[in-house]
Amino acid sequence: MRILLDTATFLWAVTDAPELSGKARELIVDPENEVFLSSVSGWEIAVKYALGRLPLPEPPERFVPVQRKDHAIEPLPLDEEAALHLARIPLLHRDPFDRMLVCQAIVHGLVILTPDTLVNQYPVRTAW
Repeated sequence: MRILLDTATFLWAVTDAPELSGKARELIVDPENEVFLSSVSGWEIAVKYALGRLPLPEPPERFVPVQRKDHAIEPLPLDEEAALHLARIPLLHRDPFDRMLVCQAIVHGLVILTPDTLVNQYPVRTAW
């Protein structure tokens, strides 16, 4: 399975937070799965950190790539096709970061690992 972590899922996974479901944890550590973190999530983390709304043990430019590598999570850049796909989906979710993750999942055939039930309203596969 090819999995795209949403931002909260990534943060919960790398900090071993209790909010991460057991199924999500299993999917992330299963060596048969390819697990990705979007550059969109990196952007969201950097924005929230800069605004003082996301405390991290170190700046995001160090924290994100180190944690991603330590947990065998591959980077997923935002490409033009996924960015332009945004015009094709309805405005069901107000969070622009989540809408872009939906577009990446649709374009690249990924399952989004998210607890966000609003994401389920889009034509995208999810797991939690």
